[in-house]
Amino acid sequence: MAEVLVLVDHLEGEIKKSTFELLTAARTLGEPSAVVVGPAGTAAKLADGLAEHGAEKIYVAETDDTAFLTPEVSVLAGLIESASPAAVLIGVSADGKEIAGRLAVRTNSAWLNDVVGLSADGVTHSVFGGAYVAEAKANTAHPVITLRPGSVEIEAAAGAGAQETVTVSVDGRNASVTSREPIVGGDRPELTEASVVVSGGRGVGSADDFGVVEGLADTLGAAVGASRAAVDSGYYPHQFQVGQTGKTVSPQLYIALGISGAIQHRAGMQTSKTIIAVNKDAEAPIFEIADFGVVGDLFTVAPQLKDEIAKRKS
Repeated sequence: MAEVLVLVDHLEGEIKKSTFELLTAARTLGEPSAVVVGPAGTAAKLADGLAEHGAEKIYVAETDDTAFLTPEVSVLAGLIESASPAAVLIGVSADGKEIAGRLAVRTNSAWLNDVVGLSADGVTHSVFGGAYVAEAKANTAHPVITLRPGSVEIEAAAGAGAQETVTVSVDGRNASVTSREPIVGGDRPELTEASVVVSGGRGVGSADDFGVVEGLADTLGAAVGASRAAVDSGYYPHQFQVGQTGKTVSPQLYIALGISGAIQHRAGMQTSKTIIAVNKDAEAPIFEIADFGVVGDLFTVAPQLKDEIAKRKS
């Protein structure tokens, strides 16, 4: 059975949920092989989790050298040449899309981007804000596939987890990384990893009033999101934007407060398992996709919901 390379997305010794989704999806195409790129000692922290989710092989590409911007491209290109995988799977993110695009060009591979499903017969795309489903198939031997987070149900499966060291080589370019500083995200879960997301829109009214969104989120242990309208109005930072030009989320529960539900926003959250919407406008488009809707003032509804949740948790 041919190998399927899975680029591991990790942070501070923790594997991101999207990687487990990729390993599950990889089993439909072949034998999953995880690719760990990072500083020395990274793979040791991740190996058990990768094996428990089906990684038969773990390629270890570790280096403390900073004379490159994205070593993942060189590592994956080398593995395509040596292992001739059936496909390369990468999670959809800002970094993931950059790596995938550069890798596809470098290896003359097809790039199937923002996929929501895959099988031996091809992949599925959700396009035009979810209005249509498109099927596609690559005509190269080793397509690069970027999978949208939340598209696959994670299934644990024991894998051998055999480790193989890969040399990380600089590609000769002059650019180098001089320093790295992680984004300070606070104690809330990361937006694309969270199982519960509470988002606010233009209806929140101001940056100060976004506290009502944060308060409900903290009661639920949820991530905070924002619509493009809220971000453009300066209510919340861009890194928390959910939508077609922001981040795509697919949590178990999505609560939309004061969000009208324009197609731009719906494209980034409509695959959520359960959607609850609160809006004063009974005709707001968000109600078309909501599982539960409340026509009312979010500043009345959200605090009541927060108090009721707190009671049930106590």
